[in-house]
Amino acid sequence: MADAIFATGRRKHAVARVRILPGTGKIAINGKDLSSYFMNPSLEQEVTAPFRVTETEGKFDLYVNVLGGGLSGQAGACRHGVARALTEVDENFRTVLKKAGYLTRDPRMKERKKYGLKKARKASQFSKR
Repeated sequence: MADAIFATGRRKHAVARVRILPGTGKIAINGKDLSSYFMNPSLEQEVTAPFRVTETEGKFDLYVNVLGGGLSGQAGACRHGVARALTEVDENFRTVLKKAGYLTRDPRMKERKKYGLKKARKASQFSKR
């Protein structure tokens, strides 16, 4: 495995294009360091979770371009992309990542607004007269 491996991860409206190569554990998201892009430590842990599960922390360099959605959705998209890329590195990682739920695309999306309502489900208060 001398070449880079590409994968795509999605969550809500966020799309992450992940490139993984053997290295020292450097993680760059949109050209920034992981901790400077995701200020929240829980979001940082979400991105690096597939590495911890497969026990490959510090063995790969990770370069991610992510767009759309909010920070939480972007972190979930990065996690999904990293997990998909790791399965291409070694097929044995698939069972571990699948058991942890990192290979499943989260299908939950924002519900559309319906006509006659204020939001997707919020209606004006009912009045008899």
